[in-house]
Amino acid sequence: MISLRLPPELERKLDSFAKSEGKSRTEIVKESILQYIKSRGDNKTPYELGLDLFGKYNSANSDLAQNRKAYLEKAIGKKNEKRSSH
Repeated sequence: MISLRLPPELERKLDSFAKSEGKSRTEIVKESILQYIKSRGDNKTPYELGLDLFGKYNSANSDLAQNRKAYLEKAIGKKNEKRSSH
């Protein structure tokens, strides 16, 4: 069992909310604590958090990580060609 002291204003809000939901104050507090634990308990890794984003914008170059310098030089070369043609 747990005892809890609430400021009067918060207790009034809890009473009002419980009444509007048709639940007891205890039910509301239990649900709130469970939701809090659930939301804080998901300790996902950065990889797991971004999993749906990885590969979202496919470059169609499967060797981009290995040959990034060559691709960059090629892109800069094209940019410089456009500048010199003006």
